[in-house]
Amino acid sequence: MTSSTSSSSPHIKLFIPGPVEVSPEAYAAMSRPMIGHRSGDFSKLYAKIQPQLQKLFYTRHPVYLMTTSSFGAMEASIRNLVNKKALFLCNGAWSEKWFQTCLDCGKPAEALSWEWGTAIDPVAVEKKLAEGGFDALMMVGNETSTGQLNPIAEVMAVAKKFPEVMTVVDTVSVFSAMKIPQDEWGIDVMLTGTQKALALPPGMALVSVSDRALARAKTVPHRGFYLDFLAYQDSHEKNQTPNTPAVSLIFGLDYVCEKIEKEGLENRYARHRAANKHVVDWCEKNGFPLFPSKSTASPSLVCARNERNMDLEALNKKLKVDHHMMINTGYAKIKGKTFRISTMGDETVESVTQLTNNLDKVLSAL
Repeated sequence: MTSSTSSSSPHIKLFIPGPVEVSPEAYAAMSRPMIGHRSGDFSKLYAKIQPQLQKLFYTRHPVYLMTTSSFGAMEASIRNLVNKKALFLCNGAWSEKWFQTCLDCGKPAEALSWEWGTAIDPVAVEKKLAEGGFDALMMVGNETSTGQLNPIAEVMAVAKKFPEVMTVVDTVSVFSAMKIPQDEWGIDVMLTGTQKALALPPGMALVSVSDRALARAKTVPHRGFYLDFLAYQDSHEKNQTPNTPAVSLIFGLDYVCEKIEKEGLENRYARHRAANKHVVDWCEKNGFPLFPSKSTASPSLVCARNERNMDLEALNKKLKVDHHMMINTGYAKIKGKTFRISTMGDETVESVTQLTNNLDKVLSAL
């Protein structure tokens, strides 16, 4: 069922890998009457969702709420942790952009790179760290541009051998779609955003920071203010944020946390795996093999090769016009050579089956 903003503009359901489809219930939660962000009501809301967020991060550390896209939190990790040199593990668009951002911040950095669609190799990471001189390690856990799930646990196990190296993991497109236990794996900074598996609009980053990362931040000059972890910690202790928070998004986050609590995390992970498998099976059946290796592919989105050399823009246009749905036609240097379909957030086997049934109709008509 689709809703309309006007009689001539039907709602287009999003199967793109962010922002994903947002439910009417989430929008309703976000439309609660506004409260003052320095009020007792806000402090109660902040305190309420902290233990819920800690369960999702599998951490005892606080979870900071940053009014920024996820990339703001990625830049924050640079500004707060890098004194000597950061090592970036690059195998897609977002990890490469993160590396460039570090250079733009005037911080020393080096990239260890793999071909897009190839998983990070922990052995190579250990060899590079053993060269010395690094005090931070940055990796994208699930590379959204390629649908590549990287071996987070294995890389973190390697990093533990180098205690001077702070570890940062971007979990943006896989957070809450699979288990990523921050404390158990030894992730110093784990970050995500609202617009992907949490199925909320974009505009807020969630960041959990270890005690030793906070200690490192105290030694780093010129952290600025807006992205300063120490400012966030000081405010957290008062159930506040250092800057004006996105109150409506936090209302939505409160709703999503309660929804996840009712569903149960293991059930949530299983639902994501099942929806993802359906789309992977459909792609392979129709001659669109996965871009990454199937054994290391993302559980929250599908990135498939356009082996049939379809006009993806024409396909997507027909899907939107005829069926009020849309997918993504590839990103950056693999745009047109691949397409991406989100299976995260509120999606189920039933909802992605509606998509693949409509894709069958579009393919037969092109």
